[in-house]
Order: sequence, then structure tokens, then C-alpha cells
Amino acid sequence: MFKKFEKLYIFSIFSGIIVLFFVAFPVINTFTWTDFNLVVDAFKDPEIMNTIFRSMKTATITTIISAVLTVPFAYFVVRHDFKGKKMMESIIDIPMVMPHTVAGIALLTVLSPKSFIGKLLVNNGIEVLGTEIAIVIAMAFVSLPLMFDASKEAFKWISPRMENVSRSLGASHLSTFVRVTLPLASKDIVSGMITTWARSISEYGAVIILAYHPMIAPTLIYERYSNYGMLYAVPMAVILLSISLVIFVILRIVSMNKFRRRES
Repeated sequence: MFKKFEKLYIFSIFSGIIVLFFVAFPVINTFTWTDFNLVVDAFKDPEIMNTIFRSMKTATITTIISAVLTVPFAYFVVRHDFKGKKMMESIIDIPMVMPHTVAGIALLTVLSPKSFIGKLLVNNGIEVLGTEIAIVIAMAFVSLPLMFDASKEAFKWISPRMENVSRSLGASHLSTFVRVTLPLASKDIVSGMITTWARSISEYGAVIILAYHPMIAPTLIYERYSNYGMLYAVPMAVILLSISLVIFVILRIVSMNKFRRRES
């Protein structure tokens, strides 16, 4: 039996090396592909920096909206069994399996002035297509399921008995949720928010259908690649990748330190 486990571990390590190389090498190679002077020039380009800032801003707004909408709903879904529950969960996960351009087309059928909702928005002077609102909608459509699933997993690990104890001591349902349930689930919820933010800032396919302009970073990177080639696309990709990685790592470290202090 021990030899069989040894073979399994050897295969596990070998497969792990392949996975790490497959993910890490393209990222590392991106940084070595371009001239550092071109990266500095890209940093000085107002169009590039404004576009990256717009991507970060809309991704942050998307993450906040997704968390506000999905966390309470995920809690309800976990705590209740009802007819059609599995079907409803499957429907929420549909955007994760849709091609991104198809997701954009699906949203366009709703927001187009030819549709009921689109016409209603236009008649009330609300412009959506070609605005940052459209960008947030596209980002939310493809990333919201990630936040919902992360929240569900967070609440599944919390025993209802702890909530019942709190309520038996006189706390209301809302107070128990805020003071007991949310703190216990916060680690997984924060991880879900980080994943949602990362997924949002990387979205391209659905966004360009609803709002090619104003541009977000992935759109501008693709445009520069199409018009000028790798020489002008890679420096911007390096900047966006660097900023995203730094923010991602900082958020991970802050969240880990926070929960370590709480556990101690």
C-alpha cells in the first residue's frame, strides 16, 4: 500500500509541476517580453492610465453590488429547502458556461432601445449602452455567480445551532445574522469578493458588446494589439497585470492577517 501511495505522490508532484508551469510561465514571460522603457512610456500615457483606472473602478463597483445582492440571498438559499432550488441555482450559474460574447448579446437584447426595458430607460432619459453603467452590468452578469457560490459555501459551514443560541438569548434574526453569521462566514465571503473583482477586471467579451467606448483596459489592450502588434500591447498588459497582482496579493494578505488575529 505504501508503494502505491508513493506512486500517487510522484504523479501528484509531476502533475503539479505541469500545472504551475502552465500558469506561471506565460505570466512571467510577459514581463520579460517587452522593453522596460516602453513600460515606463505606457505609464506616462494618460489614455492607458485612465483606462486602467476605469477598469479598477467598475470592477470595484461590480464587486460591491454583487456582494450586497448575493450574500443575503445565498444565506436564504442555504437555510431553506424549497421546490425548484437546484434549478434556480443552476440558472444563476448559467453565465459561467456562456461564451462571453454570447453573454453580451443576451444583455444587449434586454438593454437595446428596441426592447421593452431598453425603451423604458431611453424614454426616462437613462443612457446605458456605451456608458460605465453598461460596463458594470456586463461585469456583474459574468462574475455575480462566483460571489453567489462563494457565499453559499461560506454559510454551509455555519451550524444553525449557533444562530439559534443567539436568538434564544433575545437577539433578532437580523442582529444574529450581522453579529454571528456574517463574522463566521466573512473569510469565504472576502475570498469570493476578491475572486469576483479579479473576474470583473478581466472581462472583455461581454463588455465590448455593450460598451466598446468608454474603453476598459482589456479592450484597449486588444485594440493596440490589433492595430500595432505586440510591441504596443505588451507594455500595457504588463502594467495591468502588475497592478492586478499587487492588489490581489495585498487583499489576500490583509484578509489572512485579519482572520488569524480573530482566531487567536
